[in-house]
Amino acid sequence: MYESIKGLKRTHRCGQLSSANIGEEVVVMGFTNSVRNLGGVNFINLRDISGIVQLFFNTDTPELYEKAAKVRGEYVLAAKGVVRARGEGAVNKDMATGDIEIEVNELRILSSAETPPFYIEENSDVKEELRLKHRFLDLRRPDMQRNLIMRHNIAKIAHDFFDENGFLEIETPILVKSTPEGARDYVVPSRVHSGKFYALPQSPQLYKQLLMVSGMDRYFQIAKCFRDEDLRADRQPEFTQLDMELSFVDMDDVMELNERFMQRVFKEIKGIDIKTPFLKMEYAEAMDRFGSDKPDTRFGLELKNLSDIVANCGFGVFTGALENGGSVRAINAEGLGEKLTRKTIDALGEFVKTYRAKGLAWIKLNPDGVQSPIAKFLTEDEMNVILERMNAKEGDVIFIVADKNNVVFDSLGALRLEIAKRFDLIDKNRYDFLWVTNFPLLEYDEEDGRYVAMHHPFTCPNDEDIPLLDTDPSKVRAKAYDIILNGVELGGGSIRIHDAQLQEKMFGVLGFTKEQAWDRFGFLMGAFKYGTPPHGGMAYGFDRMVMLIAGLDNIREVIAFPKVQNASELMSNAPDFIDDKQVEELHIKLAEEE
Repeated sequence: MYESIKGLKRTHRCGQLSSANIGEEVVVMGFTNSVRNLGGVNFINLRDISGIVQLFFNTDTPELYEKAAKVRGEYVLAAKGVVRARGEGAVNKDMATGDIEIEVNELRILSSAETPPFYIEENSDVKEELRLKHRFLDLRRPDMQRNLIMRHNIAKIAHDFFDENGFLEIETPILVKSTPEGARDYVVPSRVHSGKFYALPQSPQLYKQLLMVSGMDRYFQIAKCFRDEDLRADRQPEFTQLDMELSFVDMDDVMELNERFMQRVFKEIKGIDIKTPFLKMEYAEAMDRFGSDKPDTRFGLELKNLSDIVANCGFGVFTGALENGGSVRAINAEGLGEKLTRKTIDALGEFVKTYRAKGLAWIKLNPDGVQSPIAKFLTEDEMNVILERMNAKEGDVIFIVADKNNVVFDSLGALRLEIAKRFDLIDKNRYDFLWVTNFPLLEYDEEDGRYVAMHHPFTCPNDEDIPLLDTDPSKVRAKAYDIILNGVELGGGSIRIHDAQLQEKMFGVLGFTKEQAWDRFGFLMGAFKYGTPPHGGMAYGFDRMVMLIAGLDNIREVIAFPKVQNASELMSNAPDFIDDKQVEELHIKLAEEE
């Protein structure tokens, strides 16, 4: 039997009380965190989202004392009493309210509770599957609540900042037309329009551009987006974007605004002053130096190109890669010679194979000279020039990959990160922001035999590269920019195409016929005919941003009810079957299972 709170009004949250409240009569409500019976004295630690406070009972009030003795973990209580200082020697310095307690004169048990399947405690080591199955309990844990409070605070800063900078918050539709180009859409059958489907938006891209055509000038939204793709630790099938679009701007305008936004977030959330302007690096330089378009610049291990040195060497692996249009590149693990044993080096060789590299060559500079399985294929001069280019010295280990450029970049880019993590080369208290710019507009899809947009089909090419759309599309650079933090892409954007003819040409380069382009994107291209401001914008992966600022490496830790690897939600068992009647109303037929 539960008791009502009728007649009681909560005066304080548990964690808000302090010695300043001594002598006051207060009412607190929350969950039972722990119970201690010391014989004649009962203590209950009461927890709510703000913290914990200790309730005190003794045999001077026998009814209350007996009632408190019946309380178990996670019971929901209301307690009225007087705040008092704890006795000498009873102060708990590990609790924010550890110098006070409430001497209770009224206790109500609002709800009893079964024993939870795991302890409600900080930094639980319970299996994630069990936590997600009982997410409503997992979210009672103080560290999880702090994550969601931080998420709320970052969202509030965003609302305030963009409002102060002249943006309107405008919602865009969730049920939209499917325009498949990129990740797979989630589709929703229409009951009213038989045989037709909505899609869930992968982003508000087309709508926010139409808002610029509408003269809204500056738009932002914290928007739900959906992609039916395989998941990773930092991906979800439904995710949140902090989305924005601005009229009459160039790339520098968008970057400067977002640098100020990041400054504001880090100052208010972390108390850290972020220096601006952020470093800018062209895509080609990022790939050449770091093997990645989202480089972590907190440590060295930069790539060096050895192709010219080994072009005529006697090692077929190197010369073969060059003959096939690839390259030979290397990183120098400086001073790690003693730690990089032969066993560790072999393990790193297996590691790069997961990035399609066929193998990992290495050169180790020991006190007694060079040690390398490829030394016999190189002349003394070739070896010396390699060592010079790599600035190698005693105690260093050079790792070399030869293959197609994309394989070399992927494998060495991943290897430098792996070595940095294994040997603690990364300053965890450092925040390196970086803009990566001048991406290729297009990349060639060997499977489909056509060009695809590296970002999306509405990205504007660099003005001077537009003629190359007709002659050599692979060399066209985009007015695109990604914001990187410590090797993670926080967000990205571009200046958009605002000319109907250029947009039509872009669709043609991507392999669309004129009819296909107008069928899928006619509502955008038609709008462009009525006067379109130059515009651009960007979007942050909001979940990922919160994850990074919170110092976490799993995006599910900052989402209240996340999905797991197979896109299911363990707590509610979604997705699930629906009634035959619902299927029938949607005018669809389910395929028989084999």
